[in-house]
Amino acid sequence: MNDVDVDVVVVGAGGGGLAAALAASDAGASVVVFEKSDSPGGNTALSTGSIPAAGSKLQKAAGVQDSPERMVADLLRQSGPHENEEVLRQLAESSAELIDWLTESHNVSLSLVTDYKHVGHTVHRLHAPESRRGADLTDDLVAACRAANIDVITNSPVSSLLVEDGCVEGVVISGERVETQQIRARAVILASNGFGANPALIRTWLPEAMGTEYFGAHGSTGEGIEWGLELGGHLANATAYQGYAAVAYPHGSILSWTTIEMGGIIIDSTGNRLGDESVGYSGFTTRIIKGVAPFYVLCDERIRDLACRESEYAELVDMGGVRSYASAADLAEALGIPVHSLERTLAEYQSAAAGDSADPFQRRDFGIAPLQSPLMVSRVVPGIFHTQGGLAVDTEGRVLGAGDRPIQGLFAVGGVAAGVSGATGADGYSSGNGLLSAIGLGRIAGRAAVSA
Repeated sequence: MNDVDVDVVVVGAGGGGLAAALAASDAGASVVVFEKSDSPGGNTALSTGSIPAAGSKLQKAAGVQDSPERMVADLLRQSGPHENEEVLRQLAESSAELIDWLTESHNVSLSLVTDYKHVGHTVHRLHAPESRRGADLTDDLVAACRAANIDVITNSPVSSLLVEDGCVEGVVISGERVETQQIRARAVILASNGFGANPALIRTWLPEAMGTEYFGAHGSTGEGIEWGLELGGHLANATAYQGYAAVAYPHGSILSWTTIEMGGIIIDSTGNRLGDESVGYSGFTTRIIKGVAPFYVLCDERIRDLACRESEYAELVDMGGVRSYASAADLAEALGIPVHSLERTLAEYQSAAAGDSADPFQRRDFGIAPLQSPLMVSRVVPGIFHTQGGLAVDTEGRVLGAGDRPIQGLFAVGGVAAGVSGATGADGYSSGNGLLSAIGLGRIAGRAAVSA
């Protein structure tokens, strides 16, 4: 194809799409990014902006010893075997280079998170903005695109792909506020996230999560996946997803999981715990939805103050989303929880945390618990943040069609592509997996798309 408007079209301006655009531009391609919403960011902007990487310069400067092999072992220990392990290994092997590329080539501000390791990791390998806000990460990526003269065009929904003889040769832009136009390109990178905001697709592909509130970007409606399927692609890790067991209610912000890792617990309205909270914020989602709402996170002042290092949690405290109670009896009376049940739950947990007895749910990591009075309490609800099933891709992000042959000109990253969090359910998600397969695969696919 000789007559093109641009070398590479990127569909979606979240972290994956912006990284793909930068990588393609670095390789000499002309690039345009189309975003259907009125601002860039997508799910990345709603996250903590944490990207796992093994062997980065930031890790080495902090004395952290890590390797891609260790990272793969950690993530597979959490997820179990799945259909996207080759891509996982590629992402781990290129992860240190990814962080160095972001920080050194594109002035993206990241630091190594040493306050916690978070779910699935045995060493400090999460790299995030100081604020722990994904919006700051996407702001930096947008600024980098601007510096590279990459057009990021919002309010421009892609309605379909241009396909000739089975090859993808561009996109069609159309919508209420834009004139319909065709953009021809040598390659199209789908970076429009998964299908969490599409109840019909949740019902079809992820029935386990039906009825659980979605807290991700509203633009995650799954059309990128459907386009790939129409061209002969297939799903991998189809029913995996990232849940979050503790979304602050009614504020809608995620409650820092540091509160749990440092020794907090989750109870329901009966005053009972619901399982081993240390399985992680995603895995615990399936436990909490079996309880009796409303749900509450309990910690203490020491844990609250540690979690306040994260700006979103500090803002929740300022908004009154973390309340203090002098005793379990005061808490139970204020919230309408059976006092005897709550006191029994706390006594069992405190004894286990002190090492005097076994935890009823086999929890072994108690942070700095036993908890001290007064108790800090936040009301929470469980939710879905993004789907982890998507189109099967190869290690360069090329969408695989019939016979696992790449569909010419079509790439997928992030939530459009199969994730690396296991084959099914929410238990396999390790912290940062979403951005690893968005930004990490975005960089890989952006480079590969130049020679498509």
